[in-house]
Amino acid sequence: GGGGGSAMAEGEALVSVDYEVFGKVQGVFFRKYTQGEAKRLGLVGWVQNTSHGTVQGQIQGPTARVQELQEWLRKIGSPQSRISRAEFSNEKKIEALEHKDFQILK
Repeated sequence: GGGGGSAMAEGEALVSVDYEVFGKVQGVFFRKYTQGEAKRLGLVGWVQNTSHGTVQGQIQGPTARVQELQEWLRKIGSPQSRISRAEFSNEKKIEALEHKDFQILK
Protein backbone atom coordinates (compact mmCIF):
# COMPACT_ATOMS: atom_id res chain seq x y z
CA GLY A 1 0.00 0.00 0.00
CA GLY A 2 1.82 3.40 0.53
CA GLY A 3 -0.16 6.58 1.24
CA GLY A 4 1.37 9.51 -0.59
CA GLY A 5 0.07 13.02 0.02
CA SER A 6 -2.73 14.45 -2.04
CA ALA A 7 -1.91 16.94 -4.77
CA MET A 8 -3.64 19.77 -2.95
CA ALA A 9 -1.96 21.40 0.01
CA GLU A 10 -3.77 21.24 3.33
CA GLY A 11 -5.14 24.78 3.14
CA GLU A 12 -6.43 24.16 -0.38
CA ALA A 13 -9.47 22.03 0.37
CA LEU A 14 -12.56 23.62 -1.16
CA VAL A 15 -15.20 24.96 1.17
CA SER A 16 -18.59 26.59 0.78
CA VAL A 17 -19.96 29.06 3.32
CA ASP A 18 -23.07 31.24 3.48
CA TYR A 19 -22.84 34.76 4.86
CA GLU A 20 -25.00 37.68 5.88
CA VAL A 21 -23.64 41.15 6.60
CA PHE A 22 -25.49 43.58 8.89
CA GLY A 23 -25.12 47.35 9.15
CA LYS A 24 -25.17 50.11 6.57
CA VAL A 25 -24.44 47.83 3.63
CA GLN A 26 -27.07 48.74 1.03
CA GLY A 27 -26.72 51.68 -1.34
CA VAL A 28 -22.97 51.87 -0.70
CA PHE A 29 -21.74 49.67 -3.59
CA PHE A 30 -21.22 46.82 -1.12
CA ARG A 31 -22.11 44.13 -3.63
CA LYS A 32 -19.83 45.55 -6.31
CA TYR A 33 -16.88 45.70 -3.92
CA THR A 34 -17.63 42.20 -2.59
CA GLN A 35 -17.63 40.86 -6.14
CA GLY A 36 -14.35 42.62 -6.88
CA GLU A 37 -12.68 41.27 -3.76
CA ALA A 38 -13.97 37.75 -4.40
CA LYS A 39 -12.65 37.82 -7.97
CA ARG A 40 -9.30 39.13 -6.77
CA LEU A 41 -9.10 36.14 -4.41
CA GLY A 42 -10.26 33.72 -7.13
CA LEU A 43 -13.47 32.80 -5.34
CA VAL A 44 -16.90 31.99 -6.74
CA GLY A 45 -20.40 32.44 -5.37
CA TRP A 46 -22.92 35.25 -5.23
CA VAL A 47 -24.06 38.32 -3.32
CA GLN A 48 -27.43 40.05 -3.08
CA ASN A 49 -29.36 42.62 -1.07
CA THR A 50 -32.12 41.29 1.17
CA SER A 51 -35.49 42.90 1.87
CA HIS A 52 -34.49 43.58 5.48
CA GLY A 53 -31.47 45.78 4.77
CA THR A 54 -28.66 43.25 4.88
CA VAL A 55 -26.42 41.71 2.24
CA GLN A 56 -26.23 37.95 1.92
CA GLY A 57 -24.65 35.36 -0.30
CA GLN A 58 -22.37 32.38 -0.60
CA ILE A 59 -18.61 32.00 -1.04
CA GLN A 60 -16.83 28.96 -2.43
CA GLY A 61 -13.14 28.34 -2.92
CA PRO A 62 -9.93 27.26 -1.16
CA THR A 63 -10.24 27.47 2.63
CA ALA A 64 -7.53 30.10 3.13
CA ARG A 65 -8.98 32.40 0.47
CA VAL A 66 -12.51 32.00 1.79
CA GLN A 67 -11.25 32.98 5.24
CA GLU A 68 -9.65 36.10 3.75
CA LEU A 69 -12.96 37.18 2.26
CA GLN A 70 -14.72 36.42 5.55
CA GLU A 71 -12.33 38.80 7.33
CA TRP A 72 -12.94 41.39 4.61
CA LEU A 73 -16.72 41.04 5.02
CA ARG A 74 -16.37 41.41 8.80
CA LYS A 75 -14.11 44.43 8.90
CA ILE A 76 -13.70 46.24 5.60
CA GLY A 77 -16.50 46.09 3.04
CA SER A 78 -16.99 49.00 0.66
CA PRO A 79 -15.55 52.43 1.56
CA GLN A 80 -18.90 53.95 2.57
CA SER A 81 -20.32 50.90 4.31
CA ARG A 82 -20.57 50.55 8.07
CA ILE A 83 -20.54 46.89 9.05
CA SER A 84 -22.03 46.06 12.43
CA ARG A 85 -21.47 42.33 12.10
CA ALA A 86 -21.15 39.46 9.66
CA GLU A 87 -22.61 36.02 10.27
CA PHE A 88 -21.40 32.85 8.59
CA SER A 89 -23.29 29.57 8.40
CA ASN A 90 -23.49 26.23 6.57
CA GLU A 91 -19.72 25.95 6.23
CA LYS A 92 -18.89 22.65 4.55
CA LYS A 93 -16.25 20.96 2.47
CA ILE A 94 -17.14 20.52 -1.17
CA GLU A 95 -15.62 18.35 -3.91
CA ALA A 96 -15.99 20.92 -6.65
CA LEU A 97 -17.09 24.52 -7.08
CA GLU A 98 -20.82 24.87 -7.70
CA HIS A 99 -20.61 28.29 -9.35
CA LYS A 100 -18.71 29.47 -12.42
CA ASP A 101 -17.91 32.92 -11.12
CA PHE A 102 -18.95 35.44 -8.48
CA GLN A 103 -22.24 37.08 -9.39
CA ILE A 104 -24.35 39.93 -8.12
CA LEU A 105 -27.94 38.70 -7.89
CA LYS A 106 -30.84 41.10 -8.10
